[in-house]
Amino acid sequence: MAISVSMTVNGKAVSAPVEERTLLVHYLRDHLGLTGTHVGCDTSQCGACVVHVDGKSVKSCTVLAVQAQGAPVTTIEGLAKDGKLHPMQEAFRENHGLQCGFCTPGMVMSALDLVKNNPSPSESEIRHHLEGNICRCTGYHNIVKSIAAGAKAMGGR
Repeated sequence: MAISVSMTVNGKAVSAPVEERTLLVHYLRDHLGLTGTHVGCDTSQCGACVVHVDGKSVKSCTVLAVQAQGAPVTTIEGLAKDGKLHPMQEAFRENHGLQCGFCTPGMVMSALDLVKNNPSPSESEIRHHLEGNICRCTGYHNIVKSIAAGAKAMGGR
């Protein structure tokens, strides 16, 4: 049975008919064409699907689209403004915090959640916060460096 799900995604009101069991990640990718949010594991282990719902970081493979009904949702596509990368995205680019890039959207979204609550995180705090995100390429050193640089660029010390 299809139902209509409406929410605000990246500042834009959207609505699409979906099956009740549709996961938010599939709603974003398949119904809205926002493919920056990735499906990496189907078990909520990798964090490639992290988005913000009501300002909180969530793994969109663990949330039904209907659970986000009426909520503001931000995806990686909603961070850049007027063709300019968000400071955290820019920090990942400048500090080589990515290789294949598959995990990067989830890493950036998780990093923004951390920095929102802790504007100047230590290396240890960054590493602890990333425990729910898996990168199979980089070894994390440059990701941690990128997040620290992004936090600083966003106003953290």
